[in-house]
Amino acid sequence: MKILFIGTVEFSKKALQKLIELNAQVVGVCTKESSEFNSDFADLRPLCKKNKIPFKLVNDVNSKDNYNWIKSLNPDIIFCFGWSNILKKDILILAPMGVLGFHPSKLPQNRGRHPLIWTLALGLKKSASTFFFMDEGADSGEILSQKDFDILSTDDAQILYDKFVNIALLQIEEFLPQLEKKTYQTIKQNDETSNAWRKRVKTDGQIDFRMASQAIYNLVRALSNPYVGAHINYKDKEIIVWKVEIIENKQHNIESGKVLDISEDKILVKTYDGAIKITHHEFKKLPNVGEYL
Repeated sequence: MKILFIGTVEFSKKALQKLIELNAQVVGVCTKESSEFNSDFADLRPLCKKNKIPFKLVNDVNSKDNYNWIKSLNPDIIFCFGWSNILKKDILILAPMGVLGFHPSKLPQNRGRHPLIWTLALGLKKSASTFFFMDEGADSGEILSQKDFDILSTDDAQILYDKFVNIALLQIEEFLPQLEKKTYQTIKQNDETSNAWRKRVKTDGQIDFRMASQAIYNLVRALSNPYVGAHINYKDKEIIVWKVEIIENKQHNIESGKVLDISEDKILVKTYDGAIKITHHEFKKLPNVGEYL
């Protein structure tokens, strides 16, 4: 089974490495030289060179030039793991077995953009690692493999990222022989139970201390490494916040956003229903007790 691989993030790199370890026949790789969009970008070229796999650097995966290059390799199936642009119909129907995609959510729920960030920001306690055959919709094709997993309240973005990667690599080990022998089965998604997450914008990452403490905690862990970090607007500057703790505070007559205490660079701030201690941040000059954030 000849595989054409498309990807440009850290998961793409680990999935490609897994395919190589499994002696899969990867006939070519479409990837990027760099990415301003993907904070978890990974350079796949060294892995391709080491294993003598032809690769092509592309910005528009749907271009005629790229289409012709893929067609010349005559793949049986395309694996698209970690690519932010939608594949058009010409690419989707190019390989006889179609295009296998990946989405870290329990499809048909939570289709769409930034699934890891939304999962943590919304405080979800369960998710899934899902491989599916791509169609012209967004994350709406038939499911090949889906594995559930739990999310702990202490999980941040990197921990969650590592969880789904480890589970996904095990799934690849399971379904690759099924694909090669054509013994696999798929499950059609129920669109009636689906929802789609929207694209996040910069203001989605801004901490508002009028929010509940749990919501602020979830936002901060959702945007922690490898992502850009949540931020506070303070004196016309954006201050990145990497980690916080929820602190009980029953002073309901104190306004949200007021700095209650500062100790060893840790900043205690009143929230709607309690307080948040900012423990890891990029303040160059700390605010004063009594100031408002």
